[in-house]
Amino acid sequence: MKIKEHLDKSFLKRSTRMGVMLVLVAAVTLEATALIQYFFSRRGLLEEATLRAESQLEATENRIMDIIDQTETAVRNTLWIAQWALDYPDSLASVSRRLVEDNPVVFGSTVALVPGYYRDKPLFAPYVYEGKDGLVFRTLATEEYDYPSQEWFSEPLRQNGGYWSEPYIDKGGGEKLMTTYSLPIKDTKGRTAAVLTADVSLAELSEMIGDVKIFPEAFSMIVSREGQIMASPEETLVIRASIEEMAARMDDTSGFKQLNRAMLSGESGTLPLKVNGVKSYIYFAPVERTGWSMSIVVPEKEIYSGIRKIDAMVKALQLLGLAMLILILRSFFKSQLKYRSLNERKKRMEGELQIARDIQMAMVPKVFPPFPERNDLDIAASIVPAKQVGGDLYDYFIRDNRLFFCIGDVSGKGIPASLVMAMTRSIFRSVSAHEDNPANIVAALNRGLSEMNESNMFVTFFCGVLDLSAGTLRYCNAGHNAPMIVSDALRSLPVEPNLALGIDESMQYREQESRLRRGETIYLYTDGVTEAENSEYELFGTERMAARLAGGGTAEDYLESVQAGVSDFVGKAPQSDDMTQLVIRYLGDAQATEDTDRLLLHNDIQEIRRLGAFVETIADGKGLEHGVAAGLNLALEEAVTNVILYAYPEGTDGFVEIRYQDGPGSMEFIVSDAGKPFDPTAVPDADVTQDASERKIGGLGIFLVRQIMDEVGYERKDGKNILSLKKYI
Repeated sequence: MKIKEHLDKSFLKRSTRMGVMLVLVAAVTLEATALIQYFFSRRGLLEEATLRAESQLEATENRIMDIIDQTETAVRNTLWIAQWALDYPDSLASVSRRLVEDNPVVFGSTVALVPGYYRDKPLFAPYVYEGKDGLVFRTLATEEYDYPSQEWFSEPLRQNGGYWSEPYIDKGGGEKLMTTYSLPIKDTKGRTAAVLTADVSLAELSEMIGDVKIFPEAFSMIVSREGQIMASPEETLVIRASIEEMAARMDDTSGFKQLNRAMLSGESGTLPLKVNGVKSYIYFAPVERTGWSMSIVVPEKEIYSGIRKIDAMVKALQLLGLAMLILILRSFFKSQLKYRSLNERKKRMEGELQIARDIQMAMVPKVFPPFPERNDLDIAASIVPAKQVGGDLYDYFIRDNRLFFCIGDVSGKGIPASLVMAMTRSIFRSVSAHEDNPANIVAALNRGLSEMNESNMFVTFFCGVLDLSAGTLRYCNAGHNAPMIVSDALRSLPVEPNLALGIDESMQYREQESRLRRGETIYLYTDGVTEAENSEYELFGTERMAARLAGGGTAEDYLESVQAGVSDFVGKAPQSDDMTQLVIRYLGDAQATEDTDRLLLHNDIQEIRRLGAFVETIADGKGLEHGVAAGLNLALEEAVTNVILYAYPEGTDGFVEIRYQDGPGSMEFIVSDAGKPFDPTAVPDADVTQDASERKIGGLGIFLVRQIMDEVGYERKDGKNILSLKKYI
């Protein structure tokens, strides 16, 4: 007792030291996490601000381009009127008036003639603009204004095309801050006669960019191709300063020079600069066709204003988290003594589970080859539980030269499933020791499990009985996966699904029958194979399983091939369900003679040719005349063809069995199938006296059978049609 107390105190001291270390590590981790969050939050906010700025620049450019497009379109649409009016000088003022009246974006307009175009009027430029009280008319052909020397007149003539002027205050004209779009006018002889203009007030552009407010303290401006500030919410900068002059006033001179070069070169982008001592981000982009450039200035503190409050809240939460961590660790370390005893119990339980696993695995055959003295079978099997113990099972044994085998999957996992598995296997062994019919074996299992099924668990189950002499496979399925038959081609064994065991005590199960040819393999598995999942939750599936079975080989080869395929597919993903396989290769007995008194055919019309050889062998053994043998063959062919064509639903794999037995002075053939009920003896004889075109379809085959055979009998027994055909000799 004293030793245990000493160990507990030592453990608490170690735990306390560990707790202090954990608190320190947690504090460092939380601070590092906060710094990382702060870093990525700042980056995210900057990216968001950039997107907003670029979006706003694009929207503002669209609004400016709308004004530009309206202005240029108005001038182009008026050009032909101005050309016509060249011959009527007094009407040129009306051309300008109409241009101003019809286009709200146009402040003023003139048709300024090239000096000397009219001999009697060396200079002529009637100008119309919007005044306070309406349209104002005046002439620009004065010595003081000298319009031929103005940029808006000389540049379009020099470039012989449309031109947007640098911003200017139109003294002697509109007396307003503006920019002008000019277009040369040619007369009917192709001579350049005049310049048609449209003035746009820069006050409207300043109001437009003043509305750009992605942040409260952000502001915008437009710069001309020469670097003049055309529009800005700060009116003192418009025209009175250039971007280069602004750069000279700033602390970050080199940065503003770089910005100046970029904007004047028509580039777009972002530059971090100090504006009036405030660290800011400047976003800029060109305006098409004008040579202008727009920019938005956003102070950095505006972008990150919200994150500072969040950072303070995060630090407060960190302190709170550390306090809670200390409390949790204090409680945790106090409970460790209790958990240590639980761990000891857990280890004992794991040991007991391992013993249970060993006992469970001892219940299923696991020595291969299981029957080394036999040369007609090759068997391999394996169970891989998802937990230490599982609910899958398989079993097999030989009695009376017949292989009894089964495979099953109990719903659920762990110890409850393993107990049901053990009970299922025990009942199977007990019942099949004296019962040959697989349907009766399955029914007995169902009754036994249903009576004791208080936990509402069920078992999917497949039971088969393989006649090792003839290869006849009789089987019954109870909600399990259909086995695969592996030969030259891979096919699924046709099964009736039926209910799983343990659900309905009164469930009626039906036996089915097939035949394994020498060299064919039956592959049985649980859904843990096909439903194995990889890390992306994809299923292994039937197609991948079939591909792994296509290689051929021994039963062990098939087993290992599928196991390797599942392992490669699943990778490191945890196993989700028990995985069980049972592989039975029917090799036949090389010393055994062929069964000449029994023939099993698939419901395939191509199989009918095997019937002739069967009848011929029996007739030769009896020494029958050729005519009698031919009659027997015809009667049997009619009966068997009727089964092949009509007994089973279309697309369903079925069988027809023909057995021969000697009687006293007679030969008897018994034709049986598990198809839908049909009594051919109840069909009336066909009226052979009628003309063939008038006779009803059907009945002729049974008529021939009755004419050839001496006795024809029918009964429905154990879910099968049994037709007996007897011939006296």
